Amino acid sequence: MPDTVPDKLDLVLEAVGRVIVGQRTPLEKMLIALLCNGHVLLEGVPGIAKTMMVNTLAQALSARFSRIQFTPDLLPGDLVGTQIYRHETGAFETHRGPVFANVVLADEINRSPAKVQSALLEAMQERQVTLGGQTHKLPEPFMVLATQNPIEQEGTYALPEAQVDRFMFKLLIEYPTHDEEHEIMRRVARTAPVTSVPPAATLDEILAMRSTLDAVHLDEKIELYILRLVAATRHPARHGLEDLAAYIRFGASPRASIYLALAARGHALVRRRDYVVPDDVKAMLHDVVRHRIAISYRAEAEGLNSDALLDRIVERVPIHDVGASHVAARP
Repeated sequence: MPDTVPDKLDLVLEAVGRVIVGQRTPLEKMLIALLCNGHVLLEGVPGIAKTMMVNTLAQALSARFSRIQFTPDLLPGDLVGTQIYRHETGAFETHRGPVFANVVLADEINRSPAKVQSALLEAMQERQVTLGGQTHKLPEPFMVLATQNPIEQEGTYALPEAQVDRFMFKLLIEYPTHDEEHEIMRRVARTAPVTSVPPAATLDEILAMRSTLDAVHLDEKIELYILRLVAATRHPARHGLEDLAAYIRFGASPRASIYLALAARGHALVRRRDYVVPDDVKAMLHDVVRHRIAISYRAEAEGLNSDALLDRIVERVPIHDVGASHVAARP
């Protein structure tokens, strides 16, 4: 594995660190998602620099950045663009919307109605936009980073499960530590705080890194471990987790297995290894799966969330095959 890849990623994180204090782990996972050609859902309370994190990361990558504030009156055309008739020429002229960017920030994504969600879903999944019967390819790389406020739910629209499943990661952005917040105050509590960084990588370099990601070795034993973890969210009782069956309404889709394998490769790459170990899988499991399982009312009543259930699964599902690796295939 060329050392230049993790070195370049470190340079990007160092550049972002000139503006953003802390938050290295979520920023690192955003880079992994970009290498894996995935999208990211960010959840955190207001005021913890989610928008600034994404904007600064785009600057460090020399990427075209676009921020879309989702509101109840937003229309699909405000997102993807529209066609305008020019009477001078007698023809329609295509005006591309803000989704035509490399890094798109969908701010408060759950505040827009279903038609807007549907338009974004096509862009995320097909990486193209249809305007006036014509298909327009989105730029490469293309990544959507969407934010949600976990506190205020009034005036919001629940994201369709199909769209939630398209996000490779759901990252929980936490409060800074005491020392980090002290540094933030020193940097930002001034009339002209630093808000921009010079580029540390190019988009061509990011695209080239994707081929390096494919070269990271994923052993079949690790693949089977991934399959067991995901299958345990669907059929806990078949994997010796009978006590969890009452807490899960439905488990993760096959897309979870795909993304977990990709994410484990990305985690190994940034850790300067050309092979995946079980700790890579464990490190990415919650971010890949937490939004892909639906918990029951009983779990909610007992104060359990998907992360707590995944903690139990990762504790009790064996790393090595003990003869149950294909149990999920049984009807």
